[in-house]
Amino acid sequence: MQIIQGVENYLADSRPLYLALGNFDGVHLGHQKLIKDLVSKSEQNKGLAGAFIFDPHPTRVINPSNAPKLLVTNERKAEIFADLGMNTLIYHPFTKEVAHWSPREFVQRVLVEQLKVKEVFVGFNHTFGHKGQGDPALLTSLGEEYGFAVNVTQPVTVSDMIVSSSLIRQMLDEGNIEMATDLLGYNPVIQGLVTSGERRGTSIGFPTANLQFDPDLNIPAVGVYAGMVLFEDNYYKAVINIGTKPTFHEEFPLTVEVHIIDFNQTIYGKHLQLYFNYKIRDQIKFNGLEQLRTQIALDRDEAANRIVLPHSV
Repeated sequence: MQIIQGVENYLADSRPLYLALGNFDGVHLGHQKLIKDLVSKSEQNKGLAGAFIFDPHPTRVINPSNAPKLLVTNERKAEIFADLGMNTLIYHPFTKEVAHWSPREFVQRVLVEQLKVKEVFVGFNHTFGHKGQGDPALLTSLGEEYGFAVNVTQPVTVSDMIVSSSLIRQMLDEGNIEMATDLLGYNPVIQGLVTSGERRGTSIGFPTANLQFDPDLNIPAVGVYAGMVLFEDNYYKAVINIGTKPTFHEEFPLTVEVHIIDFNQTIYGKHLQLYFNYKIRDQIKFNGLEQLRTQIALDRDEAANRIVLPHSV
């Protein structure tokens, strides 16, 4: 898949462009429905399947104090798009100047003049233009005027709830990994580099890798989770701890550390992907190392017995 930084760097070819509009944070089941419909339509018509995404998230420019944490990084988002069959992903800078474009100005400048779109795909609640004044109905009207079609994807529901990025954030904040997984269509994942920690885990027989993660990511709630680690194309069962180490510190920064089961490699500076399957328990302040060691052993055994690994990449 081709990734383009800046719409001005897109070079149109003879194929008609079928374009998705949105932020697609998490690329959840609703987004996946839209993208699959778009890819199918583009393939039927020998076209190009693309997406246009403003970066950073517009809220980070318009109202940064209320900007949501992100469900996936741009890199992870691109991986999912590619897996769904997209050909082109266009990231375009969102600035205060862009924020003042009217809906018509956005359509004319980006969709018509730069991209020459054949058909645009948006979600039922998509907004665009200054203060979100544009909606699917206005986009459809402008499309009729400028000569492109508009396809509006209707809500996707799970357990009678409309799938949305905000609902998934809520589930993660509650530690409800199973429901977040059902809404996303895949296990929640965070990735980052392994950094050195306090090395206390090694001293009690359960070495852990401390993960340096993107602070803009919406990670699950504080607690202990059963999950998997993807390292160098191989999956391993794991116990993931998100917390502040209350047994040893009155105050401590939030950390993500993982004990990889049946694994003994040195991986400082290496890249890991952590997949969450379910929450084992809440964070606990223990009375000492022995009590901590006993509980970690129980956590490890539960994850080892219940997690089923996928085939390696």
